[in-house]
Amino acid sequence: MAQPDGIGIAAAAAKRPAFDSSSVSGSSTSDESARKRSRKERKRKRKDLKRRHREQQEQVQEKEQEQEQEQEERQRAEDADVAGSSRSTTPSGAVNGHSRRPGAFEQRRNSLSKAARDPRDKPRAKSSVVVAGQSQKARPPSPIIDFDGLSRPGRGTRRRVDEDADASEERLQKMRAAVRTLLECVGEDPDREGLLETPSRYAKALLFLTKGYQANVDDILNNAIFNEGQNEMIIVRNIEIHSLCEHHLVPFVGKMHIGYIPCETVIGLSKLPRIAEMFARRLQIQERLTKEVAHAIMEILKPQGVAVAMESSHLCMVMRGVEQTSSTTVTSCVLGCFERKSKTRAEFFSLIGDRRS
Repeated sequence: MAQPDGIGIAAAAAKRPAFDSSSVSGSSTSDESARKRSRKERKRKRKDLKRRHREQQEQVQEKEQEQEQEQEERQRAEDADVAGSSRSTTPSGAVNGHSRRPGAFEQRRNSLSKAARDPRDKPRAKSSVVVAGQSQKARPPSPIIDFDGLSRPGRGTRRRVDEDADASEERLQKMRAAVRTLLECVGEDPDREGLLETPSRYAKALLFLTKGYQANVDDILNNAIFNEGQNEMIIVRNIEIHSLCEHHLVPFVGKMHIGYIPCETVIGLSKLPRIAEMFARRLQIQERLTKEVAHAIMEILKPQGVAVAMESSHLCMVMRGVEQTSSTTVTSCVLGCFERKSKTRAEFFSLIGDRRS
């Protein structure tokens, strides 16, 4: 028996939403599966990239180990030859079969013709690992000196370096307003005679005390690096340091001692205090200041080793807090042969007047 037309239309309408919802759910399922496949593909590519990078690093390490073994074998062979020749020859100046002890002048070493120290103290040449899809050299490996010569640049460093006269005046105006607000907050009257120019003076002083952010290493060095064949320890002592504690914005003052053992290349002596000042003229802590000076010299000169020691008094401990007026803080950073050789490290500390080993 045939159904009325109204009943057939209602049944068709009841079936249609089910069909539409199933098609929508099917399309969403296909989109989700496509996203999963995309994620899996990206993950696989990252794993392949890491695997290739790890294989390249292993190859470089194997080559370095082979070079070290060859160098050790050559050194043992040279030591054996020297020992054999010393046993087969008679010492000069022998009297009645007894060897004469050489004098001090005969024992004197020519520092320009012979290696002053163990050749194993020389730093190994760093092998760069090239990752697939990257250029050969994008920037220096040092975390201290950036590719454009700035030292540890922050977010606002390059804006301050590149700003014009109008931007510089706008910066000063903002700093003056901030100092005026501080004077009001501590209960002072910024409009009285003694404080009228204080916001401007303090803003200019703070820009001077933080001028190290703008300093460029290339401008500081000014090509004052010379190949002199020198390989003995060089020390510049008692470099005066003035810096600002980044925790309380009050000064800490002290003296720094910088020593290094060159690989035949030396730097102008005045450049060492200038490098120290470059890192001191910014918001600092003493521990980081000591480390940054050492790593910067290591990066610039590529010497056998660098040692930096610093002793200073922090006004944040003298004027406030524990108020220890006679306490000083001593920090040091040793790299290269100073870190590996205790005798070399002890020689540096004895020469600067510190008895640490």
